[in-house]
Amino acid sequence: MKDFFKVMDLDQVLAFRSDFPKVGTEEIPLTAAVGRILAEDVRSDMNLPYFRRTTVDGYAIQAASGFGASESNPAYLTVSGVISMGESPDFSVGPGKAARISTGGMLPRGADSVVMIEHTEALDETTIEVYKSVAPGQNVIEPGEDFQQDEIILSAGRKIRPQEMGLLAAFGRETVTVYRKPVVSIISTGDEIVPINQRPGVGQIRDINSYTLAGLVREAGGTPLGFDIVRDDYNALLGICSEAVEQSDMVLISGGSSVGMRDFTIEVLADLPQSEILVHGISVSPGKPTILARVGDKPFWGLPGHVVSAMVIFVTVVRPFIEHATGLSEKDHRALGIPARLSRNLASAQGRVDFVRVRLVPKEDGLWAEPVLGKSGLINTMIRADGLIEIGRDTEGLDKGEPVLVMRV
Repeated sequence: MKDFFKVMDLDQVLAFRSDFPKVGTEEIPLTAAVGRILAEDVRSDMNLPYFRRTTVDGYAIQAASGFGASESNPAYLTVSGVISMGESPDFSVGPGKAARISTGGMLPRGADSVVMIEHTEALDETTIEVYKSVAPGQNVIEPGEDFQQDEIILSAGRKIRPQEMGLLAAFGRETVTVYRKPVVSIISTGDEIVPINQRPGVGQIRDINSYTLAGLVREAGGTPLGFDIVRDDYNALLGICSEAVEQSDMVLISGGSSVGMRDFTIEVLADLPQSEILVHGISVSPGKPTILARVGDKPFWGLPGHVVSAMVIFVTVVRPFIEHATGLSEKDHRALGIPARLSRNLASAQGRVDFVRVRLVPKEDGLWAEPVLGKSGLINTMIRADGLIEIGRDTEGLDKGEPVLVMRV
């Protein structure tokens, strides 16, 4: 217990991420890949596109044939064919010739550009007027212009969005290797905690944290694993914590992380096999009495019991550890916040990082971050907030109008 409650800087805590392994991988159907993290570099096995294609509806021509064309001086071209979608044209386009083509169609030999249908007029079945000239390559995508053969099109660690899913489909990938979702155990502790289907008595509170933390785990890319509420009993807590470590990749326990005669979290963590207390206390507000332990090769968190503090600590500290476990690349761990300007002066105590709840207010001159005022334990402050702003540990506060980055919650 000699290391009990030695406060550590936020950056030092976040640096422990690299001490923990990523989860394993699995192969899944492409249809289930959105939101998952790639576990492999994906290379192209062909050029994309693999043929010259048009980006517009119109006529494939040699650019020189329409040189100088205008509404007052149109160029007259002879239509030598029509190119259907999905076919490879078996004819060529020479000087003074044109071929009708639809968006995505393959250019015939000889053609180097496409004039848009809006800039032409058909005089009869074989002759068109062209009212606007085009440059060589205009309205045309060349082979490999999107992606070259044997190019890394997606790197390991990238989150798959619908657009990445479409790219994988373009290269015929029916399955993809991703990191599996880390399983995160969630344990609520305290004699004062009751299930949500039970009306709380005097001095009691419903189990809010299990639900907020489960939602946050899902948003971070993990799979929550819930346990029954654990009373303030050392043996009961030790048994549940041992079970949670066995069944998951990370454990979150809320309550019992502050100094108190009936708080057993730190004692239980110290007694778990292969355990080491890495952090007990972070120089942040809210959420100072946060615990991080390593049990085997798994992170084990002791979060504050107050719901707001637990949520803020999760967003700012725990989520980066889950994202690391999912294999998310380092540059994507914490997306840039939303830029805004602070609506009022904010004071802060030096020596700690303050996370302030704010709501975003659009005005004529841009977005403003308006602090959400209220006592730290009130969940309504999180309901009204759009995000958090960070006031650095060596800062006495922020001034009205100062630019800030809003971290979404």
